[in-house]
Amino acid sequence: MSDLATDFAQITREEARLIILKALGEQTNESLNSSIMEPVLARFAIHMPRAWIHQQIDYLESMNAVTVVSAGTVKIATLTDLGRRHIDRHYAIEGVKRPSRPGA
Repeated sequence: MSDLATDFAQITREEARLIILKALGEQTNESLNSSIMEPVLARFAIHMPRAWIHQQIDYLESMNAVTVVSAGTVKIATLTDLGRRHIDRHYAIEGVKRPSRPGA
């Protein structure tokens, strides 16, 4: 794999992780299942299979940005305080794109 392809894959993962955190933050209960995340990511031209989305959710869980419960073939992710702090730009989670400044 070329450096460009590797960089693109990393950028895509970091972008997807931020999109997932933001989508969770928009929910009243700050939770979504991985099936619902597929079309959310697709709006941003990230068309990946559910297994790939599960990998991103697992990464976010390993960084304490979400908690995860498995329910059949889906994973339910819930935003943690640390994940909220990342969205609000009060903390930076490694491997997750930083959100833009408000109004930028």
